[in-house]
Amino acid sequence: MTNKLYLKFILFLFFSIAGISLSHAQGQAKTERLQQIENRLKTLSVTVPGLTQKVQLSMSGASAPEFLKALAQANNLNINIDPQLNFKVFYNFTNETPLNILLFLAKEYDLDIQLIGSIMSITRLSPAKVVLPPKNIKVNYNAATDMLGFELNNDTLSVVAKKISQASQKNVVVPTTLLNKTVSAYIAAAPFETALDKMAYANGLKLNKTSDNVFIFQALGDGEELYINNDNATAVKRNNKPQSGGGAGQGGNFNLSSRKDANGNRLLSIDALNTPILDLIKNASTEAAVNYFIYSDIKGSVTTRLNNISYDNFLTSLLQGTEYTYKREGGVYLIGERRLEGLRSHRIVQLQHRSLDTIQMMIPTEWKKGVEIKEFREQNTILLAGSAPQINEIENYIRQIDRVVPMVLIEVTLVDVRKGKSVKTGISAGVSDSVKTGGTILPGIDYTFGANSINDFLSRLGSNNSVNLGRVTPNFYVKLSALENNSNVEIRSVPKLSTLNGHTANLSIGSSRYFSQRTQNVIPSLNAQTVVTEQFTEVNANLEIDIKPIVSGDDQVTLNIKVNISDFIGNPPENAPPPKSTSKFTSLIRAKNEDMIVLGGLERTETAERGSGVPLLSRIPIIKWLFSSREKSNNKVVTLVFIKPTILY
Repeated sequence: MTNKLYLKFILFLFFSIAGISLSHAQGQAKTERLQQIENRLKTLSVTVPGLTQKVQLSMSGASAPEFLKALAQANNLNINIDPQLNFKVFYNFTNETPLNILLFLAKEYDLDIQLIGSIMSITRLSPAKVVLPPKNIKVNYNAATDMLGFELNNDTLSVVAKKISQASQKNVVVPTTLLNKTVSAYIAAAPFETALDKMAYANGLKLNKTSDNVFIFQALGDGEELYINNDNATAVKRNNKPQSGGGAGQGGNFNLSSRKDANGNRLLSIDALNTPILDLIKNASTEAAVNYFIYSDIKGSVTTRLNNISYDNFLTSLLQGTEYTYKREGGVYLIGERRLEGLRSHRIVQLQHRSLDTIQMMIPTEWKKGVEIKEFREQNTILLAGSAPQINEIENYIRQIDRVVPMVLIEVTLVDVRKGKSVKTGISAGVSDSVKTGGTILPGIDYTFGANSINDFLSRLGSNNSVNLGRVTPNFYVKLSALENNSNVEIRSVPKLSTLNGHTANLSIGSSRYFSQRTQNVIPSLNAQTVVTEQFTEVNANLEIDIKPIVSGDDQVTLNIKVNISDFIGNPPENAPPPKSTSKFTSLIRAKNEDMIVLGGLERTETAERGSGVPLLSRIPIIKWLFSSREKSNNKVVTLVFIKPTILY
């Protein structure tokens, strides 16, 4: 307890001594000030005798300027009075000099008298400024990790910014309107930009980073407020209500905020409910700090929610599907109806790989509304005229479909293998005036015996034997046939076809035969006439192949193949259509580039048997060979198709 009392006594004694010393110092300073004023006035009295001439003044409640003015008039003095001297004077001076009166007023009311020539300027002394020691602001920065920490408590923003700039060697700027603003915040350690952003958020400020890496604190604008966005980051939004006028109508509120990305580009976030389009354009343009010009009244409302979208994409999304558009020219966004001069645009699109025949049909109908499309076939070029966003959309679409169309080379190998056998046997006899002896014996027997040869043969038999068979008539003949034919034929053809992807290639190989058709017409008249007309009719037998290739992205080729094979069978009857066989098939296959495909052989078998002879006798075994003539044939035809696709880019 004794120690505490002793400590209190020491502190009291210290402050007492300090107070006495301070009072003594202040009294000494006041005495020196009055001595300086007296010296000035005495020096001036040498040239201004009115300062030492005695005067009598009596004032009761007069203001200081009135009192000094009366003193100056009484002794012809030049006195300039400070307008701030507003105290009242209640004095009566008798036989006293103005010099002493002025010294008295300077002492009583803390006045200062300065001389300019013979002019005395009387002002009130400025209060002594109390100089406080600068406060130590705690700021720490780690250059290796770019981490910033600080502890602020009602510190001036300009001093804080200076301290942070000195510690980090990064530029932090405070506008003149915020130089004296006090801030409070505590952050142990955070990335530099994050720490500044959170300090601004805590003190109702916003932070902007310029393209040259300068950090600027700014005050919130009208209607702006800070909030935490969907990315859990601090952001600024503006609570807006639709502005009156502008033809936009009434209704709907919207929130609009913005931030800068890593490249310094301004990104907008908008949440609007049934808000006029015009109001959104005006506020978004202000937020993005862009120059714009609206040509026409923009009507209509929209409901939208957009996050972190650029200004160009915002206008594109907002005006899509409306009769309005925009165009950027010289840094200014021109907004208005699509048909207005200045907003119309045109573009020439040169096709590189496709032709104009199908390109217009491939453009969606809705896209072409309001856009005029002209074709220049000589240059394979399209001219687009209309709204710039629509033109950009159509041009991008054309660029995507203007690709190289693969060409497919198709090698078709056709192999026809024919195997056949025919046997012709029999004996025939008759009477004819023009038959002569002759024929072939090898490799097959097909010999005709005339009447002379037969009679000669019979006479020889009669001369050597007792049996005489007699003689035949001069015009009698006998024909003996025993002939067998074998055939083994291979026909090979290798045509090559080329076609574009998705188009059909056609191959047709065949022959034609003609048969005669007779028509008999009777023309009735007094002398009836009969007219016979003969007409030749064509019959075709063809090998037709249709191939449609479709190329996929991995060099696979899908082939749609149709084969139609027709062929004549045997010898046609006289003046009758030739018999014909037909085979058809359709196949859908897939193969790799340059793979050979073999389609199954198409096999046809032709069997025919014909004969003529004496009734009954031509049916008896063994004897039938003497009384009949027979012909039998058996043919087999096999067609093989080999297909090889090759993709040519």
